[in-house]
Amino acid sequence: MSDVAAVGDPEWVAGRIGSSRSRYPGADARVLGTLWWYEASSALVGPVVESAVAGGPVADACSMVLSVTPDGRVADARARAVRADPGPALREVLAAGIAAVSAVSGAAARSLWAIATDSVGNRTLWAGGTPAHAVAVAAAVGPDLPVPRFAVAGGRLVVRRASCCLIYRAGEPKCVSCPRQTPEVRARRLEG
Repeated sequence: MSDVAAVGDPEWVAGRIGSSRSRYPGADARVLGTLWWYEASSALVGPVVESAVAGGPVADACSMVLSVTPDGRVADARARAVRADPGPALREVLAAGIAAVSAVSGAAARSLWAIATDSVGNRTLWAGGTPAHAVAVAAAVGPDLPVPRFAVAGGRLVVRRASCCLIYRAGEPKCVSCPRQTPEVRARRLEG
């Protein structure tokens, strides 16, 4: 377990990103950093989004502990406390993590914020929430976090991604919802 403050420590982040090289041996630093942040941001926003969707006390992002796997993934985050307004705390955690990942990998901060917004959207849907829940969390975080977008595909609500995880640059196929494919291909894959 690691304290959430670790995501703002470039040395700690470099170690986690370096550990992920075993999964993506041919990927460059920017791709590794982007892929790592895609997983880490999902874990980081999870407790806040889930408690917001549940309508109860909202998890305090600054009190989280992280579960990290041997290959560098942030597998889970748990909050030890609650807070009336989690937005500033989550903004602080995300901003620190984005700054560290950007410094270590060269990934653009704007792209990393877009990944975080897609994480908010996905975690909202996983928790059974609505687009309104995701928009409220994003608004609480502030203007650096783009507003999550949604679409209907195959009769179900999906995140209309603002980001690309770059997994295709690591020798893997593009994600089903990848924004770097034509809208027609993406729609067909989401519906299938």
